[in-house]
Amino acid sequence: MAQWIIQFITEYGYVAIALLMLLENVFPPIPSELIMPFAGFVAARGDLHPAGVVITGTLGSIAGTLPWYWAGRAIGLERLQAWADRHGRWLTVSREDLTKAQAWFERRGWVAVTLGRLVPALRSIISAPAGIARMPMHSFLFWSALGSLVWTSALTAVGYLLDNRYEAVVHWLDPVTKAVLALALLTYVWRLVTFGKRHKP
Repeated sequence: MAQWIIQFITEYGYVAIALLMLLENVFPPIPSELIMPFAGFVAARGDLHPAGVVITGTLGSIAGTLPWYWAGRAIGLERLQAWADRHGRWLTVSREDLTKAQAWFERRGWVAVTLGRLVPALRSIISAPAGIARMPMHSFLFWSALGSLVWTSALTAVGYLLDNRYEAVVHWLDPVTKAVLALALLTYVWRLVTFGKRHKP
């Protein structure tokens, strides 16, 4: 799996990074904790520029926040909660998750948007309260970009600084990657199966 991700990024470059980061923010098939370090490793080999990796990773991440932002802005909290009651199971997003994110946003505002980009569980969903509160688009994009830039830069640096040592650890990196993905999948399945039980009134 590690080799596949590296090969995919090597072959499709910045487009692959942006696409993977966009998808990770809407519905995480592969977590950014894997995407960006691998992209940093590809940059360390000279196939990509590290600045380009960070920029495209950040842009993909920001693009992935917009569907939730516009959903919150267009639908509002009550209708979004009703949608979560009916369909949230598939994204494992509940009425309670939205309510908590909304409360966190109301207490912290732009700080919630910025720091929320650093927290896996909040990375996508924090955009919805920003939209519900009709946070100005320029402010939302700025603070989202700031948080995303910090996150993608840190993860890229990890892969870049490992450089040649990445090759030395790839034999154990691949099973670790599979374990991370398996854990993410099992967590999703568990949340999917127990969704109704955990969120009964």
